[in-house]
Amino acid sequence: MATIRHFRASDSERVGRLIADTFSQFNLSFASPQERDRLLGPFRYARSADIEHRQAIARTISASVVLVAEEQGEIVGVLRGRRERLQSLFVRGDHHRRGIGRALVECFEQTCIAQGASHIRVAATPFAVPFYQRMGYKKTTGVRSGRSFGGRLQWQPMKKVLDDIK
Repeated sequence: MATIRHFRASDSERVGRLIADTFSQFNLSFASPQERDRLLGPFRYARSADIEHRQAIARTISASVVLVAEEQGEIVGVLRGRRERLQSLFVRGDHHRRGIGRALVECFEQTCIAQGASHIRVAATPFAVPFYQRMGYKKTTGVRSGRSFGGRLQWQPMKKVLDDIK
């Protein structure tokens, strides 16, 4: 089972690669290579040794709450968020359906409760909607289209009321 912990600056490179790989595999399979690069933004440079690329990735990862799931020394999941907003969740493809995403989200929900939040909102990609529904999140409107770095992606607004889990 994975250990959930807070992000450390030394995690940036591994988290950047995880986000690039997972986002490409599960959310950008429809895109041409050029479009995929635009949609990945700085994460397209996740394997670059260039210091400017690494700094751009670290800035993009930055959030009030960043949690990582680590298993046998490898980062296999990451969640970014702030009070009442889950900004992103990525779990390595070969670790799906092992409870890692659930553990990250539950830890984040407890953090939000401790901060006095009454609900959490998330802009879920179509791929992730069934996962969030299993976690108790509800669709709040229809599918929307929004910016992702240099392009547009579809997303489903969802919300979970935290009073139900206190």
